[in-house]
Amino acid sequence: MRTEPVNGDTPALPRASAQPRYRAIYEALRQKIVSGEWPAGHRLPSEPELARTFGCARMTIGKALGALADQRLVTRRRRAGTTVSRPRPQESVLEIHDIEAELLAAGVRYAYRSLTRRVRRANAADAAALGVPPGTPVLALVGLHLADARPHALEERLINLEAVPEARTERFIGISPGRWLLQRIPWTEAEHQIGALSADATMARRLAIRRNTACLTIERNTWREEQRITHVRVIYPYDQHRLVARFRYRPL
Repeated sequence: MRTEPVNGDTPALPRASAQPRYRAIYEALRQKIVSGEWPAGHRLPSEPELARTFGCARMTIGKALGALADQRLVTRRRRAGTTVSRPRPQESVLEIHDIEAELLAAGVRYAYRSLTRRVRRANAADAAALGVPPGTPVLALVGLHLADARPHALEERLINLEAVPEARTERFIGISPGRWLLQRIPWTEAEHQIGALSADATMARRLAIRRNTACLTIERNTWREEQRITHVRVIYPYDQHRLVARFRYRPL
């Protein structure tokens, strides 16, 4: 498919498309965001600039940007323009949580301690967790989230290095893998599973709790388009974390 040239970093738009003009522009802009080429905080060209680039009415651009905003991919502010949205932690059990943000909001000192870090070829368990073929390069991490210098949660994470190759050399010093990913890698889909387990000897030692203590587990898979980015399991002692969701009845 041929594309027409555009100015600056504005994405190209197919010459011919059966979809509405605004939708084609929406898809072109969206691709820049979900590919990571336009990271969180990136300022989009102004509406007049986009209208000139795409050769359309400003109203059409406004409709495309409105569709991006509806998907929470961009934030639009009068006079400030349109920027790529930052993922919003701490909304509900269905959102991606930033443990650091949650603890800081509670007035607690936060720190992350890396316990193990290994680049390897995906074994059968890795492949099943990430939904990738065995042998895919992955980064396996175990770390501890600390609240006021005390263990708060144990994190076991796999990162697909085909999706996030820059993670191969990241040491995660002064920043947790979750926050690092939230700041750099746009995600389009996430899945949570909530469960419980009894702490084994290793978990108990790392969390400074007794063996067989009841723990809450949150497992999450995150995708960018069709590609799995990461699989993580966060383990909390039963008294360290609560999941709260509030709903309001609205009659039909």
